[in-house]
Amino acid sequence: MQEVHLPLRTPLLRGERRLRIALVGLPGGGKTTLFDAVSSAAPLRGELTGTHRVFRECTVQIGLDEASLVDLPGLRTLRDLQGEDLAALKYLLWGDLRPPVSVHEAQAAPVPFSPPDLIIQVVDASRLQAHLELTLELCRLGRPVVMALNRMDEALKAGLQINVQALESALGIPVVPTVALMGQGLPQLFGWAAVTARGASCPLPHPPSPHIVASLQPLAAALDRADVHAAFRVPHEWLLLQFAGADGFVEAELGEHFPQLLPALQGLRAAAGHELPRPLAEELHADQHHRAATLAEAALRMGTPGAQGWRYWLDELFLHPQWGLLGSLAVFSAVLFVVFEISGWIDGMTTVRLAEAVADWKPESTGGVLGRAVADGLIGLTGIVVPYMIPLVMLLVSLEQTGIMQRIAFVVDRGFHRIGLHGGVAVPFLLGLGCNVPAISGVSRLTSGRERMIAAVLISFVPCSARSAIILAIAGKYLGVAGVVGMFALILVVIAVAGHLLSRRSLELGPGRVQEIPAYALPDWRGLLAETWNRTSDILTIVTPLLVGGSVLLALLGHYGADGFVNAVLTPVTVWWLGLPLALGVPILFGVLRKELSLLMIYQALGTQELGAVLAPLQMFVLLAFISFYVPCVSTFAVMLKHLGRRDAWYSVALSVTVALLVAGLLRIGGDAVELLAG
Repeated sequence: MQEVHLPLRTPLLRGERRLRIALVGLPGGGKTTLFDAVSSAAPLRGELTGTHRVFRECTVQIGLDEASLVDLPGLRTLRDLQGEDLAALKYLLWGDLRPPVSVHEAQAAPVPFSPPDLIIQVVDASRLQAHLELTLELCRLGRPVVMALNRMDEALKAGLQINVQALESALGIPVVPTVALMGQGLPQLFGWAAVTARGASCPLPHPPSPHIVASLQPLAAALDRADVHAAFRVPHEWLLLQFAGADGFVEAELGEHFPQLLPALQGLRAAAGHELPRPLAEELHADQHHRAATLAEAALRMGTPGAQGWRYWLDELFLHPQWGLLGSLAVFSAVLFVVFEISGWIDGMTTVRLAEAVADWKPESTGGVLGRAVADGLIGLTGIVVPYMIPLVMLLVSLEQTGIMQRIAFVVDRGFHRIGLHGGVAVPFLLGLGCNVPAISGVSRLTSGRERMIAAVLISFVPCSARSAIILAIAGKYLGVAGVVGMFALILVVIAVAGHLLSRRSLELGPGRVQEIPAYALPDWRGLLAETWNRTSDILTIVTPLLVGGSVLLALLGHYGADGFVNAVLTPVTVWWLGLPLALGVPILFGVLRKELSLLMIYQALGTQELGAVLAPLQMFVLLAFISFYVPCVSTFAVMLKHLGRRDAWYSVALSVTVALLVAGLLRIGGDAVELLAG
């Protein structure tokens, strides 16, 4: 199956024209897994009327189109259904548009929405023949059908090679190989669903064998009546074969609405069976089984069980429901380790030497103070951006180019659903590790309403490269690997708890999204450098002036003694609640200009770049926690103001201050209690 590139087609399938898709398949074929892979955070759940069979419904974004996706209970066949299975068939035939044959039924329609525009049959590729019998039945319903040839990895592992084009040609429907568990093939599947529905193309006719067709001609002619078709509103071939196979539902409805016609029809059915080697219902069943076997035989080729190459094992690591989380954590840990090692070496070669060069410069005049402040600002720029920010951004871009980042996003989709968000926002969350500004801009394009607000607020807690640089610079240097891991683990816990509480407070459902799983690729160095520059180019235009300006402001406050007043005002926060030195009030306050400023101001306020000499380990951890959650920087607030509006932007600020004070304060209290008990 070729990849689908969807041009802009009108009218768009959204709003009142939204596409409705039914997911159908045998139990155990992967239908529910496919639904979970693309569903919204909280799909609608209900029971088919008069049954205990559960269906689920959600909206899915397909490019510019939208679809309502309905996950029906498993169906093995459409023949002679009774009870709860019959309700699923009635939805496929009529939805809530009940036909005249159901007017005598006391119960309502099986579901409270219209019938599907298209059926996606989820087929287990490793058990193709059993599923093809249901395919032949679905093709008679008069609706477009697309086949998701699922579990292709298991088929290849078993040595089954499937000729997809031959299967498409024989059935007359699109057949798309997928591995729903790993998100593979899903964009192509739903792309073909939109194309097929827009073209309203139905499957090729699949009549029984010629000898059965010949025996059924008198019965077919007798059933071909306008009043019968108006009463049932189903394709003639489906009605004929259901009645010929002694389907209880069809026969009962014919007896209810056409009592004078039914005896004649039963007589013609009996006569048709006399011309066949076995009873008509058995002959129809055997014929369908034979045709499904013939189709499977034409499409299947047995071979050597597929060799498991490196791509397979990487996907097992990154896309498997359980191993994928471990793989994601491994990648994140490796990123921290590499950045820590590389950044430490770069820091020693640059910042340390620059700081030593100006260490003896202690001016007393205003001009000298300004000069030293500018020098400190430039050293701070070098020490934060060059060793920590640039390597981290380059690694994140490399992970995107190799396809690993998208796989991580697919795996963490399940976790995002638990905090009321769909997996489509996973990529912006991961991009937030570089910078929160483009991440919030990205999530504003993917979500709306309360979901947009929740996602943006949570992204503001994601440690951007600036905050990560501070964490690495302080925790990495003074608290070791355990301190770095502990800090990032704390951030993940806070994001999860805050997301859960916010989603319970008010959740507006957004559509699910079909996430692209690209092929693995090597990084393109030109593209890598260009994208790294694109994400860090504001250093020259925004960060440098803010760093230098903030350094000058802090130096002037200290030179004229004004910093003492600011620190005194903030004493209840810094000293009483957080247990930090009084001098850190100014760095904490002016850190909102740019997070990179915080570290530089801390150095200046404490009069040293050796924080271990003035801060205890617990104080460092409390300080990092407060900086990580306290008010996003000015640029982040500006983009939130633009995309969320004034009320939600200020709500985010209030929430971040509250969370920062609460988390950092509890850490301080807990740490003091542990030290007291240990002493």
